[in-house]
Amino acid sequence: MHPDDTGLTATEARDLRRLAGFMIPADPAFGVPGADDPAIIQDVIATLRRDTADVKLALAALAELAGGSFADLDDAAAEAVAMRLLAENAKPVLVLGRVVLSAYYRDDRVVRSLGREPGAPFPRGHVMPPTDWSLLDPVKTREPFWRKA
Repeated sequence: MHPDDTGLTATEARDLRRLAGFMIPADPAFGVPGADDPAIIQDVIATLRRDTADVKLALAALAELAGGSFADLDDAAAEAVAMRLLAENAKPVLVLGRVVLSAYYRDDRVVRSLGREPGAPFPRGHVMPPTDWSLLDPVKTREPFWRKA
């Protein structure tokens, strides 16, 4: 997916990828990629949707802290700028963090490193024990206990 198709510019996509690498670096000891891995970044960009505006605001703040293109900074300066941004408790930064973390933990390599099998939790028809739904009858029949709007 091309960055322009998602509302991110090429510069924003490059900055996002570099920032994600500082957020979650690769760990060869555990055999996991960093969040800047191309497949993970593609997932981040592809799933932005409603979070695009907040992510763009966070990336604009990153560019402002960097004094231009964050992706073009040397490693030490980029790390300092990334840590300054990530220390902020602003909504756009928190949304950016959630988006990157969500995509990272959807990656099959990361899931396997956690000792889990990738995929949905119940794709193979795990049998649920029979349940007595009548146990919910008292809840269904009780009077509402909340205030009317």
